[in-house]
Amino acid sequence: MGNTPNSEGRARRLSAQLGSAAAGGEGAYQAPYKRKNEPFNFGPEFSAEIPSIVKSSEDEGFRIRASTITERPGDHVTANKLPTVFKWEGGTAKEVYLSGSFNNWQTKIPLVKSQDHFYTIVDLPEGEHQYQFIVDGKWQVNAKEPTAQNNMGTSNNVLQVKSSDFEVFEALAMDIAESSQTKEHTQSEVSERLRNRSGSPPGRYTSQVPTGRQAGPHRAPPVLPQQLLQVILNRPTDSRYDPNLLPEPDHVMLNHLYALSIKDGVVVLSTIHRYRKKFVTTVMYKPCD
Repeated sequence: MGNTPNSEGRARRLSAQLGSAAAGGEGAYQAPYKRKNEPFNFGPEFSAEIPSIVKSSEDEGFRIRASTITERPGDHVTANKLPTVFKWEGGTAKEVYLSGSFNNWQTKIPLVKSQDHFYTIVDLPEGEHQYQFIVDGKWQVNAKEPTAQNNMGTSNNVLQVKSSDFEVFEALAMDIAESSQTKEHTQSEVSERLRNRSGSPPGRYTSQVPTGRQAGPHRAPPVLPQQLLQVILNRPTDSRYDPNLLPEPDHVMLNHLYALSIKDGVVVLSTIHRYRKKFVTTVMYKPCD
């Protein structure tokens, strides 16, 4: 298959372009030169610096500032953040959010409702932080928490985060110290009371027995409770029950010893026990001789 005049022209133009590229002419591609141990660069405009977004005094709202904030390796790892609890006593509130200086007032952190109050936990670095609550779309401060005036002439809640408040061992030491102080105070009070007391109770001592405290055979036995008088052995057997079976006893009748009056020189004793859902009544006959 032969070459046509058009195909030969295209081939000559292509070879001319390749030749100019090889000679370093316009449009030639040159591989970037890389020195030894030099990190790769992905482009002339790439850097490890992160541009910061600041609020402009103009009406356009937010713009990219020319200066940059350099993020050093390990900053996000070494930052010591402590869990902090925020609470809003809800009442009739439906939705509550949190925003403050710790997030540059840019985002809203939702609070979770538990019973009548709203809570959230935010990891904050040590230091002073200002914040406000957004309750049903309105910015509000908690009147029960400390406040401070901001640059706009309004008030913000102020929170001081200290690492000492999160030291477990220090907290335990404080609790132990307070407990020991309370224990020493209690022991001193008991010792003082014991020193003030004499060896015997106060009062006059005689050889006469006080009245109303006599005990022994002269005292009558306690009255039998009424529920124990309903002994099933003394009841006539109802026709609805099997004559060989007794009616089901009440729980108050269990584990008691019943005695029948002596008749014809024989003593009759009975007791009722329960085994799971079954009741067993035992009757014992003993002659008096």
